[in-house]
Amino acid sequence: MGSLALIPHNAHRVDVDGRAMLMHVPTTSLFEMDQVSQSVLDLFRRVGVADADLLRAELGDRFAPEDLAQCLQSLVTLDILRDAAHPDRPAAIQKVEDIPLSTIILNVNTGCNLACTYCYKEDLTTPAKGERMDFATARSAIELLLAQAAGRDKINVVFFGGEPLSNMPLIRQVVDYTEARVAELGKAVDFSLTTNATLLTEGIVDWLNAHRVGITVSMDGPRALHDRNRRTVGGRGTYDVVAGKVRMLLSRYNARPVGARVTLTAGVTDVLAIHDHLKNDLGFAEVGFGPATSGPIAVFNLQGDMLKGVFEDMKTLGRRYVEAAIRGESIGFSNMHQLLSDIAQGMKKAVPCGAGLGLLAVDKAGDLHLCHRFVGSNQPTYGNVETGIDVPKLSAFVEGAQDRSSFGCKTCRIRSICAGGCYHESYARQGDPFAPVYHYCELLRDWVDFGIESYVRILAANPSFFRHHLEPRRAQP
Repeated sequence: MGSLALIPHNAHRVDVDGRAMLMHVPTTSLFEMDQVSQSVLDLFRRVGVADADLLRAELGDRFAPEDLAQCLQSLVTLDILRDAAHPDRPAAIQKVEDIPLSTIILNVNTGCNLACTYCYKEDLTTPAKGERMDFATARSAIELLLAQAAGRDKINVVFFGGEPLSNMPLIRQVVDYTEARVAELGKAVDFSLTTNATLLTEGIVDWLNAHRVGITVSMDGPRALHDRNRRTVGGRGTYDVVAGKVRMLLSRYNARPVGARVTLTAGVTDVLAIHDHLKNDLGFAEVGFGPATSGPIAVFNLQGDMLKGVFEDMKTLGRRYVEAAIRGESIGFSNMHQLLSDIAQGMKKAVPCGAGLGLLAVDKAGDLHLCHRFVGSNQPTYGNVETGIDVPKLSAFVEGAQDRSSFGCKTCRIRSICAGGCYHESYARQGDPFAPVYHYCELLRDWVDFGIESYVRILAANPSFFRHHLEPRRAQP
């Protein structure tokens, strides 16, 4: 063989309870290394480039030639070792010639009956001034989705706002229309929405249940924490109303698990107490946390030690998750569910999410946005539900998003999970949707290492957990 060079950014080692685990960075696949592979990688990490003579001199007295040859071939196949004469390769950009949508997000109303301090929505207004989407626009959006998803068996329709339940008549119309259309085409449809819960009634809950509309409730924990930021337009806390509505919802709705979505901000960072209250006191099936780091009012954003403390608390909750998983139980921690799913599936992302590719958001005028977070922003739109998707413009964005090597993502060990991070967070914080989320890159790398450790420990002690708890969650209709 000729000389081989190590491609260090394609291999990441994590030691877990005496087991040497190799994460193949391009695919997030995990392998347990034997003594041969450990020794070969240790040698290449020390010298960078090695040929057959050096390998024999360093390792020939410890391992059989055929074992060394097999190990080298495996590492070459994984692109962890390359021909030393050609160690660099340009980023592989997948051309985008069509937009195979699976999901459309309908921003059904810009109005909201709350005035949460950290809200990122740039077009948000009070209910009296809210601009509602009409049925003609929504119908055209559904038809666009069906046309773009012609090869798919299932489509997804998400209702967003403002507060989506403030335009309940439109939601009912869209559900009726879409159910009829997918029945004609032999497809299935999944509906979902995120709500502040204040407008829920028994009648609405029963209707949502009958149509299996997935529900996520925005709620920030016990009264003292929730009421800091989630207030009415008049400034009053909303915990008592929301908690009452949630109890009613959970007593009547059984179509699908109901999750809570928590926004962590300065002063609202007690991950453990929040999870305990929402999961165990109120009864949500899952609780997920989103740290606010790029909101429009900087005083609410998590920075420095506060953000680091949040991640440490999430790891503490994650350890409880692992302990429960080993017992065969789930504590309903959405962030851990997602992290372990990414690792178990071997996530291989070229872009951070489906925004602009499998997913688009529609505003009240029918204009198409990358996702719901960009509706109302000054970022470009990509067509209209009446005229169709501006495919060249959107393709150029998605292709550009695949190469963030100028930002350092090319050599990041979690690039196949993160892929540079949320477009909107980068836009809101740095003015550039392609700029990585540098303010917590290292914390995310540590979080993924924690996920690898957790995955290995659960797999060793109770491998059936993934089949019983993660796979059914992914397969929900």
